[in-house]
Amino acid sequence: MTDVLGNALNFRYALLLPEIVIALTAVAILFLDAFKAEFKVGYRALPLLAVAGLLGAGALSLVWVNETDEFSRLITVDNFTTFFRMLFIGTTVIVIVGSHEYIEKHVNHHGEFYALLLLSTVGAIYMAAARDLLTAYLSVEVLSFSLYVAVSLAKNDLRSGEAALKYVLLGGVASAMLLYGLSLIYGVTGSTQYTEMAAALSASDGSTDMALMLGLVLVIGGLGFKASAVPFHMWTPDAYEGAPIPVTAYLSATSKAATFALILRWFAGPLYPVAEDWRWMMSTLAVATMVVGNLVALQQTNLKRFLAYSSIAQVGYMLMAVAGMGPETASALLVHLGGYLVTNLAVFTGVIHFYNRTGKEGIADLKGLAETNPYLALVLTAGLFSLAGMPLLAGFFTKFILFQAVVEADYLWLVVVGVVASTISLYYYLMVIKQMYLYEPVGDTTRWRISPTGYLTTGALLAAVVVLGIWGTPLYRVSHEAALALFAAG
Repeated sequence: MTDVLGNALNFRYALLLPEIVIALTAVAILFLDAFKAEFKVGYRALPLLAVAGLLGAGALSLVWVNETDEFSRLITVDNFTTFFRMLFIGTTVIVIVGSHEYIEKHVNHHGEFYALLLLSTVGAIYMAAARDLLTAYLSVEVLSFSLYVAVSLAKNDLRSGEAALKYVLLGGVASAMLLYGLSLIYGVTGSTQYTEMAAALSASDGSTDMALMLGLVLVIGGLGFKASAVPFHMWTPDAYEGAPIPVTAYLSATSKAATFALILRWFAGPLYPVAEDWRWMMSTLAVATMVVGNLVALQQTNLKRFLAYSSIAQVGYMLMAVAGMGPETASALLVHLGGYLVTNLAVFTGVIHFYNRTGKEGIADLKGLAETNPYLALVLTAGLFSLAGMPLLAGFFTKFILFQAVVEADYLWLVVVGVVASTISLYYYLMVIKQMYLYEPVGDTTRWRISPTGYLTTGALLAAVVVLGIWGTPLYRVSHEAALALFAAG
């Protein structure tokens, strides 16, 4: 079959098998939840089915390592796609396994919750895999609408509904901004296909078209909202605080990683020929995001709002790599993204189990945790130190690689701002650690344990944070291969 231009279309549905498996698993979960009485199954069957479907999809994804193919000029399957397939699938598995006790106690509509996580994972993967603007935009909406609903699922918590309302209203504005920007860029290039857009922009006479410039501003603004970049970040602390903690963890991991996957596809591909028109925008966003994220985090008292501003600051570091876009900076960004996801999930999983025990989420509520649960205090400490970039932990290795690549891209001044911002961040991370180790516990002082699945997830994440800090070569290699595929496709 061919398209209107006579180009052959490849309808190899085998390329889409991982996402088909995930989507069918989501449907099966909804069906099983609706007829659980008839099938005589408990709620534990739902997370087990979700994890089984994700692991099956992950195994299928490995078939495409070092392979490059496309589906109907809409989806590209290469090492970049495979990298994010495994990243998103792994993230969702960790969130489900590490939080199913929380879900049973604090979330309405369990079946819908797991189905939404799986469907949003499909949207996130296609954001990384799309090679057409409309496919990418539809993928953004699949992810966004799934998360709008998931944020509202907290049981008996009015903040959840309020957070979802703010998220969906501001998200609608951001989506409209993004779509209008894409329409302007389409008007300039005459195509929605990445390769054809790149060819059209490369063939221009070098002058900046006003429609193109306005389109770039709107696209960066829309993506800035999805990534929580300043000044488009105002939804983030409210959504993080009001959402169920597992959804907050998912927002801070998959939502951000998917946005940067899309940013890399666009700004290393079709928009790369006009890089000089958008590098200054990304530099400005990076500085504003690092400064505001770190300074406002100093004032937080709620753990989820604290981690929201911490994640905003981390976005600023990642935007530095986008400003200096090139094969090496893209590879370094993927390295840092992998380390950030592992570290952030370790912290959030620890917070989930702390909340399961205490029902509290204030920073001051962590007082004496080193006495009542020294293992959980260790996990949180390692995660926070890693976010700060302390040596021998994943955050130090990945941030060092990132900063080095940005310096080599001639953005030394951005790295100076990043180093100062990282120094500020160490202070507020230490303030949280201080609560756990330098104060006596308040109230119940008995030792307590987390669940077996809690030990499994936190143990795996803690080990990953330490191992990546000492031996990050495997992550660097797969990130480098993914970046090479990105620029080969661009």
